[in-house]
Amino acid sequence: MRRLSWVIGLALLGTLALAQVPASKAKTALGKTEGQLKIIAWPGYIERGESDKSYDWVTPFEKSTGCMVSVKTAGSSDEMVSLMNQGGYDLVTASGDATLRLVYGNKVQPINWSLIPGTKTLDPRLVNAPWYTVNGVRYGVPYQWGLNVLAYNTKVFKTAPDSWKVVFEEMTLADGKSNKGRIQAYYGPIYIADAALYLMKTKPALGIKDPYELTEAQYQEALKLLRAQRQLVQRYWNDANAQVQDFTNEGVVASTTWPFQVNTLQANKQPVASVIPKEGATGWADTTMMAADSKNPNCAYKWLEWSLNPKVQGDVAAWFGSNPVVPKGCSASTLLGAEGCKTNGYANFTKVYFWKTPIANCKAQGGKCVPYARWVTDYVAIQGGR
Repeated sequence: MRRLSWVIGLALLGTLALAQVPASKAKTALGKTEGQLKIIAWPGYIERGESDKSYDWVTPFEKSTGCMVSVKTAGSSDEMVSLMNQGGYDLVTASGDATLRLVYGNKVQPINWSLIPGTKTLDPRLVNAPWYTVNGVRYGVPYQWGLNVLAYNTKVFKTAPDSWKVVFEEMTLADGKSNKGRIQAYYGPIYIADAALYLMKTKPALGIKDPYELTEAQYQEALKLLRAQRQLVQRYWNDANAQVQDFTNEGVVASTTWPFQVNTLQANKQPVASVIPKEGATGWADTTMMAADSKNPNCAYKWLEWSLNPKVQGDVAAWFGSNPVVPKGCSASTLLGAEGCKTNGYANFTKVYFWKTPIANCKAQGGKCVPYARWVTDYVAIQGGR
C-alpha cells in the first residue's frame, strides 16, 4: 500500500503541478551564513573524499564558508520530487524530468543570478534553458550534463554493440547464450522515452518526433516494447552502486547506465565499456535548485557559486563521467585530464534527447500527448508484470 500511495502521489503531482502559478520573487541580497546546508543529489555528485580522497569538493567549501554539508542521495527524479515535497532540504540537483514539476508545484524558488558571479562563465547552450526557466524567471543554476550510455561486458561482446536492440529484443549474444535475464533497464518512468527513442529511429512510420511527446498510439507501441523487454530484464535498477555489483557478481552483461557506473567498474578492473548506440541517447542536464522554504538560503547561495568553480566542475565531471556546465571546467581539473570532456561526450550535446517532463499540452503532436501521470502508473504496472 505504501508503494501504491507513493505512485498515486507522483501521478497526481504530474497532473496537477503544471496547473499552478510558480513563485516569481528571488532573494535580493545575501546575509550571514547559517552554518549548515542540506542537499538532495544524484550519487557521486556531492563528494567529500570518502570513496576516494582525491575527489573532495565539499571539505574545501565547508572550510571556506563554515556551511557544513549533509547529503541525501536519490536514485531517480521521482524520488527527488518526493523528498522535496516532504521538505527539510535546501538544494536539489534536479534533472529535466523533475525541474518543472518542482517549479509549478512551488517547491523551489527563483534564483537571482546577479548574486552568483560564476553564472557569467556558464556554457551559453545552457543559459535560460527551458527546463529551469519559466516566463523569463530562472529557478536554478546548471550543474552538470551527460548521456545515458549503453554499458556492456567486453568478454561477452567482442565488438561493441551498436544498437539499443540488445536490451529491447531477445537475441543470442556472441557467447552463444541469450540476453534473457542478463540485461537491465532503468527503474524510473522516464525510461519510457528510451523505448520511444529506439522506436523513433527503427520504426519511422510511427511518426515519433520527440521521445517525450507521444500520441496515444505511439505511447502504446512504446509500452508494447517495454512489456516484451520485461521478460528479459534481470533487474530494474535505481541504485548506481547496486548496479555496479550486478555487473560484477550477478551476470549482467548489458544495460542503460550512467558513466558513473562505467567509471566505477573500470576502476575496479571489471571488463566493462560503454557506447552511444546509433539511435542516439537520452540524457540529463541537471540544475541545482533551492527549496522554496529553505532554512539555509545564504549557505545555499554560497554553494551555488562554489559549484561553478571550474576545478569543482571538472572534478565532478571526472568522478561522475558527466560534462561541466562551465567550459573552463574541461581544462581546470587534473582529475578530468585533457581528454576528459571528449571522453564524456562533450561534443555530442546536440545529439542528446535531454530528460523533460511529458505533458498533455505538447508541441510535437499538436497538444495531444500522453501526460507523465500515465507514464508513472503504466511503467509501475509493467515492472510488476502487467
